[in-house]
Amino acid sequence: MWHQQILTLSAKPRGFHLITDEIVDALSALRNINTGLLHLLLQHTSASLTLNENCDPTVRSDMEQHFMRHVPEDAPYQHDYEGRDDMPAHIKSSTLGVSLLLPVQRGRLVLGTWQGIWLGEHRIDGGARRIVATLQGEA
Repeated sequence: MWHQQILTLSAKPRGFHLITDEIVDALSALRNINTGLLHLLLQHTSASLTLNENCDPTVRSDMEQHFMRHVPEDAPYQHDYEGRDDMPAHIKSSTLGVSLLLPVQRGRLVLGTWQGIWLGEHRIDGGARRIVATLQGEA
């Protein structure tokens, strides 16, 4: 079985956001997969997807502070006509990546106890974000 759909996430402030429940709730076809894979592709170059801590929100704020220190907005970037947060957002997106491949078993994502799907919003005003979700597997 194959299933593909576009998921639209509402606009979020800059930072890291736990989106596991949004993804699972939007993918009703997930329940039909006994054994398979879910591929997620974020269709943007100034945000990212990653898998990390799902319980303590201070991990997300620490990650944001880390990237703000190591990819500063006030560096002398050539690509700056879309705002001072644009080039740093591209660097963060490339560093973390825009896709995830996750196992599915008995209609559920097979994640570690403390793992969750994060959206890294790297722009001040990034807007809504689109993710192509592709499910493949046996029903």
